[in-house]
Amino acid sequence: MNFKPQELANAGIGSVSLLANVTFDGFERLAALNLSAGRSFFEACFANVNTLLGTKDVKSFVDLQQKLATPAIDKGMEYSRNVFAIATETKDKIAKEVESRVAAANANVADLVDQALAAAPAGSDVAVEAVKSAMKTANEAFEGLNKAARQAADVTEASVVAATEAALNAANVVAPKAVATKAAGKKVA
Repeated sequence: MNFKPQELANAGIGSVSLLANVTFDGFERLAALNLSAGRSFFEACFANVNTLLGTKDVKSFVDLQQKLATPAIDKGMEYSRNVFAIATETKDKIAKEVESRVAAANANVADLVDQALAAAPAGSDVAVEAVKSAMKTANEAFEGLNKAARQAADVTEASVVAATEAALNAANVVAPKAVATKAAGKKVA
């Protein structure tokens, strides 16, 4: 195998192009989600205000407010899940590409080192084994770091999902209690 700088440059350009396309795709999907969520938010706000203005008494106003709050909370949580999904998919695509490029680079370096070691003068067996051992150790360290990064990402993802679910459950419990407390307070006054 001969080292060709042109192939290295082409591989680098291909990697940058792929990473840019993946990143812009993620941004495009996020922008579309934001526009859709913004439009939905404003439409729901105006519809809710019109509905609330049509109420006749405080109790129906409070009851209607409670009914309108739950879908808004659900939409907010769905939006958060979608943002997280877009970010996760983009990260996974980039990580997969980086891993494949690092593996290809490691294979090329290993081939170059093997060629160089094959041309080593007789009696340099100890030095050849030391270089091979260093390369093996470096590859194992990279794999360990890569595994730790994947585990950290998995833990983070699980934490975000758990926090999202907990927030949704808390919002569904707190909203009815807050509305009931406001209604009770207004009846006393």
